[in-house]
Amino acid sequence: MQEREYSTKTWNQHVLNPKQLNQHTVDWIFLVDLLNFSFWSDLDHADKATPHPDRYAITYQGVAYTGYWSLCAAINRALDHGIPVTTFKYLAEANESELALIFKSDTKEEIPMLKERIELMKHAGKVMCQYFDGSFIHCIEKANRSAQALIDLLLEYFPSFRDIHEFKGRKVYILKRAQILIADIWACFDGSMYGEFYDIDTITMFADYRVPQALYHLGLLEYNTELKTKLIKREKVLSGSQEEIEIRGNSIWAVELVRQKIQEQYHNKTINAILIDFYIWDLAKEIQNQLTVPTHHTRSCFY
Repeated sequence: MQEREYSTKTWNQHVLNPKQLNQHTVDWIFLVDLLNFSFWSDLDHADKATPHPDRYAITYQGVAYTGYWSLCAAINRALDHGIPVTTFKYLAEANESELALIFKSDTKEEIPMLKERIELMKHAGKVMCQYFDGSFIHCIEKANRSAQALIDLLLEYFPSFRDIHEFKGRKVYILKRAQILIADIWACFDGSMYGEFYDIDTITMFADYRVPQALYHLGLLEYNTELKTKLIKREKVLSGSQEEIEIRGNSIWAVELVRQKIQEQYHNKTINAILIDFYIWDLAKEIQNQLTVPTHHTRSCFY
């Protein structure tokens, strides 16, 4: 992270991320993180590390993108074609066929959970127009520079952000998408303007399926034999199951321990779980052909 000078400025270096700092960028980030879930493909084979050639992909400006970046490419492609997809009045009024075209695949496979994504877009469009004057900036303003208050607003008005589960009789708040939405805005605006949150360091890592895979590769997580076998065979792990909550919960704690150790060893006052997560996620994408255990396969709108 030191060698790469990893910081909030790294976020804007990704070619598909917005470069302007304005209201439209805030609404772009909200839409992307509203839909930031379930990109793994049923076409991928258990015995092959490389993605299936027919898996969902979007070609944008001559580059084919899969996974999360295919979503960003789809949104950018729509905007380039004059489709006001980040305008919430449009989302509220558009029909399902119009919204489906935004995700039109350049391969044989369509984006997973297309129906659910369309429903979330239409719902968000209506809520944003009814309660927040058509833009997420008004939701941010209502939170009064508090990341935790903004999380509360997201949970209140947008049900798909309620990544909350029962684990051995206790409620577990993982909140992957709500937290990454706030983190993306914080990083994009470099902690100022719409990205200024006085409690940003209370955000944890974003418990998805890619970061736990990298944590395992780095020796920071261990899987018992039964779970490891299930992952290698690419068997489904049910959303809310004990195995899934343990993978995600231990990932959160592993990153927190890393944060504590970096702070202790390097006296780094600026490091937080967000930057560590961003780094590990990027690393996982870079070395994905070296990873020996696949991601866990949970089909869910939470991540």
